[in-house]
Amino acid sequence: MKRVSLAAFAAAALLSFGFVPHSAMAALPASDSQGEPLPTLAPMIERAVPAVVNIFTRTRILQRQHPLFSDPFFRHFFDVPEPRERYAQSLGSGVIIDSENGYVVTNHHVIARAVEIAVNLQDGRTLQAELVGSDPDSDLAVLKVEQDGLTALPFADSDQLRVGDFVVAIGNPFGLGQTVTSGMVSALSRSGLGIEGYEDFIQTDASINPGNSGGALVNLRGELVGINTAILSQSGGNIGIGFAIPINMAREITEQLVEYGEVRRGHLGAQAQDLTPELARAFGLKSQPGAVVTRVEPGSPADKAGLAAGDVVVAVNGRPVRDATDVRNAIGLLRIDQRVSLKVVRNGETRTLEAIIREPATAAIEGQKLHPRLAGAQFGNIPESSRLAGKVEGILVTEVDRSKAAWQAGLRPGDVITQANRQSVTNLRELEKAVKGSDGLLLNIVRGNGALYLLIR
Repeated sequence: MKRVSLAAFAAAALLSFGFVPHSAMAALPASDSQGEPLPTLAPMIERAVPAVVNIFTRTRILQRQHPLFSDPFFRHFFDVPEPRERYAQSLGSGVIIDSENGYVVTNHHVIARAVEIAVNLQDGRTLQAELVGSDPDSDLAVLKVEQDGLTALPFADSDQLRVGDFVVAIGNPFGLGQTVTSGMVSALSRSGLGIEGYEDFIQTDASINPGNSGGALVNLRGELVGINTAILSQSGGNIGIGFAIPINMAREITEQLVEYGEVRRGHLGAQAQDLTPELARAFGLKSQPGAVVTRVEPGSPADKAGLAAGDVVVAVNGRPVRDATDVRNAIGLLRIDQRVSLKVVRNGETRTLEAIIREPATAAIEGQKLHPRLAGAQFGNIPESSRLAGKVEGILVTEVDRSKAAWQAGLRPGDVITQANRQSVTNLRELEKAVKGSDGLLLNIVRGNGALYLLIR
């Protein structure tokens, strides 16, 4: 294939579109013919860009090998060497949110599985970063750097954003270095995209590309309104549909990450589905936004508050909800022991219920207790706060020791076992019954957006 250098392509493009050389461009007037200054975002951008950083990570990756080499019996008798490792590098962006303590917010997927994280400041300084905490369900993470003279971005109130507001995205697309693009808010409260567990995205047409993840979305005052996170694209490049996490949501998450190193989501004990026009008619309601409660767990905070199946939740803590995703997002951001107000419609009457969010009761079991070949793994029920709750029925693999047989057989944290030895399993008791006394284990696993069978002998 014939190759053309990027420099030659750029030069040809400038000439073909009638652009003038840099020296001529430098002569453009700073004001119009009436002496008025030309509109520019430069002063705001000059204040904002020092708070946006480029992030570089190194990730350790095991070399793929034949599945037979993972068999402990084969490895022992044939002296198979340990799998070799290699390192991969990735790029992303981040935003300094606390200059005094050196806290930087970015996306979880930017630093996931990283063994080394470096932050490059706008002035050229490169700093080693420590991971404070991360939350896969919201795709947010907080880093800490030790350095004086940092600049932080002030926060805006993202609840005040409107479609049509102008915004600017700042980040490190394709590793080019700090880049600024502008656009507007195209839509608000985007959810149901399957990108994250908790979704309430700002949609923007400001160009967001690979490498922009974790960067800043700011308003024309230079205030942080969102954390750039994802794009919708078939080619992998920008087509004018980008998504950012609203800063109000990000603040709730980052405060817990700084305080605890994780997000401690509470437990309400209720499940809900979207209120469709058909369901609204069935319940004798006018077509309106909301979520229908489908199940209330006995003894849960929702049960103690008086919530019942068939109730239609129309607001949480005074904020209207449009669907079940809004309810889940609102509850997912609350802390344990926090009080929540639920406005519900029951039999045509509106009432307000008060509940106290409690710590979820999580049952877990060591794999060794289920079956010898599951040694090194830990299993639990899918928690209500998980992105998989209500979507997949099965047993969650919560931990896997890399030195044990379960890891060598291919089991990984986050896997969900839906079948064991061809028997469907929805709780730990069913899993224990399915594997008891068997020589080998045939597990049907949901991993990410796919599924696979895993044979453990």
